[in-house]
Amino acid sequence: MRGTPSMGRRNRIKVHIKCRRCGHHSYNVTHKRCAHCGYPDTRIRSYNWAKSR
Repeated sequence: MRGTPSMGRRNRIKVHIKCRRCGHHSYNVTHKRCAHCGYPDTRIRSYNWAKSR
């Protein structure tokens, strides 16, 4: 089966959990890295293209 009906059969595994440093729900469990702040890196993740004006 393909397409929309098979989407309901997927197991809902947790990909992201709450980050202990920034508190956002963006810590990837399998990669062991936060998408928002970059934890466990010592520097906080930031990019110029992501800065709000």
